[in-house]
Amino acid sequence: MLLHRNVCLSAASVVTTLGLSIGAVALCCASAYAQVVNPATGQVQQQQPPPTTTDTHLRSFELPPILVVGQAPLKEEDLVGTYEQPRWTAARRFGETRVYVVPQGTVEFEYWLMPERDGDGVTETTTQYEVEFGLPHRMQLDLYAVGHQTGSDGPFGVDGQKVELRYAFADWNRIWGNPTLYMEWEDNSNAPPHFEGKLLLGGQITSRWHWGSNLVWEHELSGEKENSNEWTTGVSYTVTDTKVSVGIESKLALVNHESAPGVRTPFSTEFSIGPSIQWRPLPQAHLDVAPLIGVTDAAPRVKLFIVFGWEF
Repeated sequence: MLLHRNVCLSAASVVTTLGLSIGAVALCCASAYAQVVNPATGQVQQQQPPPTTTDTHLRSFELPPILVVGQAPLKEEDLVGTYEQPRWTAARRFGETRVYVVPQGTVEFEYWLMPERDGDGVTETTTQYEVEFGLPHRMQLDLYAVGHQTGSDGPFGVDGQKVELRYAFADWNRIWGNPTLYMEWEDNSNAPPHFEGKLLLGGQITSRWHWGSNLVWEHELSGEKENSNEWTTGVSYTVTDTKVSVGIESKLALVNHESAPGVRTPFSTEFSIGPSIQWRPLPQAHLDVAPLIGVTDAAPRVKLFIVFGWEF
């Protein structure tokens, strides 16, 4: 009986000791596992610190840069947002030429003033009030209210509206030129409705140098049914990071219309070119000025773009 009791006590002691040993090994393994850190993960956390603001909505200039090999020379060339696009693409860089889409979640208001003087010396002033929305799936929606005035003494009225939708085919730099499809519908009280389709292209030549180019087809749906086949280009150079850029823009248009039902006039050639400048007095604001001078007889003598934008 005594021998049986001693055997039981010995067995219990062995089990207890074995259990403590297994627990100690498990604790050591868990501690060692917790101390192992993926170097790439650690680097991402250092490169992308959490935003200092408690607001869940980050504007384009507040977005943290995405981890890339090396570092972008300029802050405006940092890749940001869902589509990994450079920060400079979040705001309009040119007057006539568009590039890509704005980042998802972006909301921006723009005021446009566009006086245009034709070959007869008549000035037509167009004013636009635009709101841009960065949507998921590389899409962008723009809504416009449009006003017109002829001459300096003519009446001014908001008499038109436009709806614009863009779709980028891939995230930034996945396809050369970052092709983006652009469709716009314009409805005016005093003019026929218009449809406009564009292929937007753009990118970076090298640090500080950025470009854009658009292939455009614009069609008037009634009246003279004017067609305009256009090619616009823009190149800009960053003088001061996120503050000042300068460049040059051009527009080539081949325009014709119906002179009688089923009869179209020959194409007239309109070519304009001029400088452009962008100034960003505040991170959320940009001011663009681009006077395009007509080179051919059919082109306007001058068309001035003044665009002020504010990101919310």
